Amino acid sequence: MAHLERKLGLWAAISIVIGSVIGSSIFMKPATMAAQLSSPLMLLAVWVVAGIVSLFGGMINAEVGCAMPETGGQYTYFKYMYGNFFAYLFGWSSFVVIDTASISAIAFVFAQYSEYFIQLPRFSAGIEHAVPVVIPYIGKFYLLENIGVKGVAIALIVIFSWINVRSVKAGGAVQVFFSILKVAALMFLIASIFFSGNGHLGNLTTASPGFDHSYWHQFTAFIAATTGALAAYDGWNNLGFIGGEIKEPKKNIPRGLIIGLLLCMLLYVLTTEAYLYMMPVDEMKNSKLVASDALFKIMGVGGGGLIAALVLISTAGCTNSNILPCSRVIYAMSHEKNFFAFAGKVNPKYSTPSNALWFQAAWGTILVLIGSFDMLMDMFVFITWIFYGFAAYGIFILRRKMPDRQPGYRLKGYPYLPIIFILFSTLYVVITLYNDISNYIAGTSQIIVSVFGLILAAIGVPLYWYFNKRNLS
Repeated sequence: MAHLERKLGLWAAISIVIGSVIGSSIFMKPATMAAQLSSPLMLLAVWVVAGIVSLFGGMINAEVGCAMPETGGQYTYFKYMYGNFFAYLFGWSSFVVIDTASISAIAFVFAQYSEYFIQLPRFSAGIEHAVPVVIPYIGKFYLLENIGVKGVAIALIVIFSWINVRSVKAGGAVQVFFSILKVAALMFLIASIFFSGNGHLGNLTTASPGFDHSYWHQFTAFIAATTGALAAYDGWNNLGFIGGEIKEPKKNIPRGLIIGLLLCMLLYVLTTEAYLYMMPVDEMKNSKLVASDALFKIMGVGGGGLIAALVLISTAGCTNSNILPCSRVIYAMSHEKNFFAFAGKVNPKYSTPSNALWFQAAWGTILVLIGSFDMLMDMFVFITWIFYGFAAYGIFILRRKMPDRQPGYRLKGYPYLPIIFILFSTLYVVITLYNDISNYIAGTSQIIVSVFGLILAAIGVPLYWYFNKRNLS
């Protein structure tokens, strides 16, 4: 019987982590985070704390991955830890929120940075807000808002879905190039800014004049800004999805995760400090295209255009890299008769899961129309970290169920690190819900993003019952 071979070594594992983690957030989110915090020192602290917590998550995932070095990642882990229902809920949530919202958010960044070169059309404010879609207790969605950007984002999703329908090889061939380019873009930006000498070191420590010193405000703002940092670090769990193809998994999975995440943390901190070096936090929080705006200050239009072009290439590759594997979740669920049968069919001409790809593209289009970059990113991170918390608790279940397993990698700091991680994820989920509901009640937000994500994920419960009952009949 044909099987997946273990051909990927340590450097491949590290590059997969870096390629999966470094996406679009570092080119957009620092401006939003600066607006939430109004303090460069707190902004730096958010990146470090989120990086350390993500590293803890990676170390936890490394032990689980070594214990079950099989292709399938968290879906496989959850089946063993919690059973079929919870694994199904994760698979459904991956499709309806985690994966598609991530794809749509990255496509948004591509579309927004394309405006550096082309002014995309949009309707007047009166037309944009004329006919909102209202969901009770969730908020208002304006489908016609920023229609030019949304149109480009949708077109990008459709184009890459079409490429992946026609050829698996073509869909995967570009990923190494894009991963290298993303790292090169950040290193170029960091070096160009710091070696220019045109910035001000005082920007790295000077808070906004309107900085609120109250402890509760700082705490809630810190948690809110953490969403952006966690979005930037997300992707470290992708290595587990190909655990069955890693050589010497008990060594290379933990090393790949830890080294890859540490390199990402270093790049993120240096990039954010470079932004701040060029612009004070008050200017940074109002920047629409923060990476291009920072480089524009030292290289003019050419420099800003160059980094915008690199962001376009990087986000295009990142969109493709998410479309390629994420469609396999809904395909696998359908193939196992846990979803609609048509999504589990293979295209007879191209031997690809074409129906699953188009189904994913259709839902991604809907998310683009109803959302914005910040909304989509915040929703996907919120739902993701609920499952990350359960994954961390699962290490206790794993050690109880597999007491005689081969040593492999053992988490240092057990049981304290998993407990810290679980407490952090719980605190993050609770405070995010509090912030979202409070902002909606205060009128500063049109949508309760976290609740909307929970409702979408909860639709998986009746679906599981329906398909399970149908399979038994």
